[in-house]
Amino acid sequence: MKHFVTGAAGFIGSNLVDRLLARGELVVGYDNFSTGMSRFIESARACPAFTLIEGDVLDQSRLEAAMRGADIVWHFAANADVRFGLEHPRKDLEQNTIATSNVLEAMRANGIGKVAFASTGSIYGEAAVMPTPEDAPFPVQTSLYGASKLACEGLIAAYCEGFGLRGFIFRFVSVVGERYTHGHIFDFFKMLTADPTTLRVLGDGHQRKSYLYVQDCINAMLTAVAKANGKVNILNLGTDEYVELNDSIRIICHHLGVTPKLTYSGGERGWIGDNPFIFLDTKRIRALGWRPKLTIAEGVIRTLDWLRANPWVYGVRA
Repeated sequence: MKHFVTGAAGFIGSNLVDRLLARGELVVGYDNFSTGMSRFIESARACPAFTLIEGDVLDQSRLEAAMRGADIVWHFAANADVRFGLEHPRKDLEQNTIATSNVLEAMRANGIGKVAFASTGSIYGEAAVMPTPEDAPFPVQTSLYGASKLACEGLIAAYCEGFGLRGFIFRFVSVVGERYTHGHIFDFFKMLTADPTTLRVLGDGHQRKSYLYVQDCINAMLTAVAKANGKVNILNLGTDEYVELNDSIRIICHHLGVTPKLTYSGGERGWIGDNPFIFLDTKRIRALGWRPKLTIAEGVIRTLDWLRANPWVYGVRA
């Protein structure tokens, strides 16, 4: 098969590209490198089965031409900056919702029948049901990011119904692992490297979140595309555990061998739109035979080890 991956030089996208190439697939990567990193696709670019096209998903004509001949589109290009969404409200609309509309139109123009989409557990807002299933009561949105991703899901479902596409919508918890360059582990490692005696924490430390190791995430997506047979397949991806932020801090500090003084700010939420409890029901993806291989603690440690071995990312993400 020929796979078209938007956001191919990003965290999850580049890991997916490597896995597809390792399986002997043909892959076209599409990225504008606004947040993606060329070093993440160095090994891919050495592979004859990989083609890189530098372009923006907001450039409809270039996107349509680049997508020609693909069998499936993996749409990962997005603005993932939940925390600062209120500072630039159009960014989520343009880079998430309008970009997804462009992807779907390019697929329609090229006769491509399958789309796999990186959505988010943030679409559940502050869910009333824990763990939260895919058919939970329709949520009140708490962030522009979550709202934009939910709009993307609606567009995909409508195109599947109206134009005969098949959709795979993946609602992730926070993903960690190699090439992770955004989130609390990234921030805390940077702070503790600069000053191991103190750590500033947004929120009260009792925020409860689930995390998923990136290779487990990719295994889940590949399993779903191979086995799920619906027109629109919506699947939560996560582990069957969660941790408080304070638990994550303890894992990080123990692995780094530091004992900083902690200072907290922001109350039960680290910022406006920060959901204090995210824990997804994953029975649907597990019914297809998938299980995560790493615990949350093991995923956090893999992330720390990668960050320690790749300090150059802090120069890029300063």
